[in-house]
Amino acid sequence: MLKTLSEKFLKVNQILPYKEDENYVYIYSPKPPEEEVLAYLELKFQKPIKVTLIDKSKFEKLFLEEILNQEVEFEEDEKEDKDVSGPIVELINDILNLAISHKASDIHFEPFEKFMRVRIRVDGVLHTIKKIPKEDMSSVITRLKIMAKLDIAQKRLPQDGKILYQKDGKKIDIRVSILPTVFGERAVLRLLYKNEGILSFKDLLIPSHLEERVKKIIKSPYGMILNTGPTGSGKTTTLYAFLNEIKGEDKNIITVEDPVEYQIEGINQVEVKSEIGFTFEKALRSILRQDPDVIMIGEIRDKESAKIAVRAAITGHLVLSTLHTNTALEVIPRLKDLEIESYMISSAMLLSIAQRLVRKLCPYCKEEYEPSFEELSLIFGKEKAKVLKDKKIKLFKAKGCEKCLNTGYMGRIAVYEFLFFDDKIKHMIAEDSPIENIKRYAFENKLYYPLILDAQEKILKGLTDIKEVNRVLI
Repeated sequence: MLKTLSEKFLKVNQILPYKEDENYVYIYSPKPPEEEVLAYLELKFQKPIKVTLIDKSKFEKLFLEEILNQEVEFEEDEKEDKDVSGPIVELINDILNLAISHKASDIHFEPFEKFMRVRIRVDGVLHTIKKIPKEDMSSVITRLKIMAKLDIAQKRLPQDGKILYQKDGKKIDIRVSILPTVFGERAVLRLLYKNEGILSFKDLLIPSHLEERVKKIIKSPYGMILNTGPTGSGKTTTLYAFLNEIKGEDKNIITVEDPVEYQIEGINQVEVKSEIGFTFEKALRSILRQDPDVIMIGEIRDKESAKIAVRAAITGHLVLSTLHTNTALEVIPRLKDLEIESYMISSAMLLSIAQRLVRKLCPYCKEEYEPSFEELSLIFGKEKAKVLKDKKIKLFKAKGCEKCLNTGYMGRIAVYEFLFFDDKIKHMIAEDSPIENIKRYAFENKLYYPLILDAQEKILKGLTDIKEVNRVLI
């Protein structure tokens, strides 16, 4: 047993393995070892550790006797580090570094009968990067648990943890989720790039003719701006960019989030902790007593938070939040479902946004081509497709190279839908007019800008292609 560990490791951590059976490895120590040391030993021996505490002088005597009687390998500091990390740690680090280099948002460790598949999600799409042999599956999960400070002995219940990882001076916040499956434990790592999460208003690539209009609204003294779309569509990132644009010495901006994804300098961010009873509702009630000018709520998820948010918007605060609906127009019936009165919706709302993320064409390998009429019709409709075809319009499409994992895409951009609320729309909401009537009026008066129009503009600019927009929107 001693041969598997260096003398320096044993000495620094004051441990001495002395027995091993089929169930445990037994060690002597003059004090309870650190949790990380025990976790490392369990990973090394693949067995639980039993500690026997003994007097310090007795430990030192035994230690000297054992070391003199064993052929213990003496290592230099550099080699010692390698011994402590081991091949599994190196494997995990290699996977993390590869994922980070491709700006992956998630890493999946998936156990199957004969191997563990490792996939990374890049620009919303999963790619297999490795298959780990069956015999290493348990060690990989154990190592991830050690890094996330989770219970390595618990294998029957789900666990959640967090890792702070650094690479090339960049801080990456990694959320770890462990889930038991029939072939072993599955792990998913969500990567949050702390230094790169905040976009500027310009970076959002809002349609140029709407940019100033949106900027004016987000600088309003009060009212509500809601951003909608499915999970993972970049809603919070857009709201962060809005806050980044309007923050200043003259504004008290407070956010309530679960969890705080990125830290923004100059903004007060509050993290919900439901496990101790600090819920969205309690946090919202508290921050309203903190004299805020602007409130950002991570998500309106129930009737109580919806009512507090709408009241805040009506009583002199600018409120930004997200809501789970598919379109900007669906905000109106959704708020009604949350028991918000029509007159309150009409009084509060300034702007409703819907968004989706589409992959950007790789700038290194995208190809120019002349699309067919059928292809153009998919996104532009037959009338506009005919006009574009007659003009012999040239577009770009994905090709694939080493820099983009041979996908043809690199990074993602949002495609936006906007609904601006004027006095007429507010009156129609208060009168409970049908949504179709509101939609027709808004479109005719250029107050409603659907997703497909922004998608068309971004295709024509060569930022994305027809195939990608078709995958996401159609």
